[in-house]
Amino acid sequence: MTWAKELKELRQREALAEQMGGADKVARQHGRGKMDARARLAALCDEGSFREIGKIAGSAKYDANGDLASVTPAPFLFGKATINGRPVVATADDFTIRGGAADAGIARKMVQAEMMAHQLKLPIIRMIDGTGGGGSVKTLEKIGATYIPAVPGWGDVVTNLDTVPVVALALGPTAGLGAARTVASHYSIMVKGLSQIFAAGPAVVDGLGEAYKGGAANHEEAKEALGGSAIHTRNGVVDDEVASEAEAFARARHFLSFMPEYVGQPARRSACDDPADRREEALLSLVPRDPKQVYSMRRCMEMVFDSGTVFEIGKHWGRAAITALARLDGWPVCVIASDPSYLGGSWEARTSEKVERFVRLADQFRLPVVHLVDNPGFMIGREAEMAGTIRYGVNAMNAIYRATVPLASIVLRRAYGIAGSAMSNADRYQYRYCWPSGDWGSLPIAGGLEVAYKAELEASDDPAALLEEIRERLGKVTSPFRSAERFNVEDIIDPRDTRPLLCEFAGLAWRRLESEQ
Repeated sequence: MTWAKELKELRQREALAEQMGGADKVARQHGRGKMDARARLAALCDEGSFREIGKIAGSAKYDANGDLASVTPAPFLFGKATINGRPVVATADDFTIRGGAADAGIARKMVQAEMMAHQLKLPIIRMIDGTGGGGSVKTLEKIGATYIPAVPGWGDVVTNLDTVPVVALALGPTAGLGAARTVASHYSIMVKGLSQIFAAGPAVVDGLGEAYKGGAANHEEAKEALGGSAIHTRNGVVDDEVASEAEAFARARHFLSFMPEYVGQPARRSACDDPADRREEALLSLVPRDPKQVYSMRRCMEMVFDSGTVFEIGKHWGRAAITALARLDGWPVCVIASDPSYLGGSWEARTSEKVERFVRLADQFRLPVVHLVDNPGFMIGREAEMAGTIRYGVNAMNAIYRATVPLASIVLRRAYGIAGSAMSNADRYQYRYCWPSGDWGSLPIAGGLEVAYKAELEASDDPAALLEEIRERLGKVTSPFRSAERFNVEDIIDPRDTRPLLCEFAGLAWRRLESEQ
């Protein structure tokens, strides 16, 4: 006696699952320029590594004899796979089935995926395309009652945020729970023109009246106007915007290459053929002598960190600070760097929020922090006050003081006020180097001379000449070498020594971090 009949039925059910929403709906998905869920899983994961769990789950219909007639697969796929040779939980919404929406019958499937991640200490990647939630207005009529909303398994989503790396790729219109699942991640991506995120889509918003509409001519325009990537990668809801699904998969894999598999496991060092003692001549002329001139901090990063390893996150929002993952002599690090080309590098509310989030990520996954500083202070003025800049700024500073991972700072130019003091935790050992172009203090002297010396200038026969004399005199007082004399800064360095010294820091930092295990 064999089980050939049952195995035949198993293969039949698996074949039905692979049809997803049917040929017409799959073709419609492809016609929108979107990959289907199974193709996405194959493209994201290492070749041949995806092992699906719950493949035949769904809604079945049976004929009068009780034999299987048809199956509508669950619109959510998940399983164990590898990315970069390391185990992960990979998930994908299937938009070809009810627009990717789940219903009560398969809620457990999504819950199990989230549980699998934190209980087995595996990173989880969510490919989100649709609402990912349950039901609709028609569902309520079928049930015959309404209910107070609850999200099954959301506690597991929260646990994952505390336990393992979570990556979310919005790969289509995502509303409601789909939007929430995107945001509840450590790294998120949208595809330009393909992805939209909203608490409620255009059809629902349309019912609120003209004041809530974006003036779009059609439904597709309305989706972009309401929640396109141009909105959500500029307001910090989502980290990054890419041009294609293939680029989204590549960035997800790249992000995970810097991360440990779970909180408590050390991240991995990579092989490095970039000499740790490399000294870049171009660093000597990077910072201009004119304090009003800007320069490219990204160019500095490319010269200082291992060649080709800088992985910027959140480029389009909080732009006064650059946040990135990178490597030093193969060791992974988190990087915060001032961007003097945006608001002069002044931290406004968004920038401060971005820095706070990034520092918390570094501390959670035990990655050392390198802070490249050129910060004239928190943004000032009415708009900055209206945005609550000081609150967000202090939160960023608090995150730096709470962080327990090693931090090294390089002061390239300015470090003023409270924001300047937020470059590192002054209550701990200051692993810090300063360039000869350093300019720091409680406030910029240049902006306060006329006020500080008002009486002398008014009494002078030649105020302009006196002002120039005062500037020259104070210019000597503000020399970074005067600070070094008093050990108010630890070391002034040749800018060309920046990479070798940071590689030394990375080695010492990881020596300490690995001793914690």
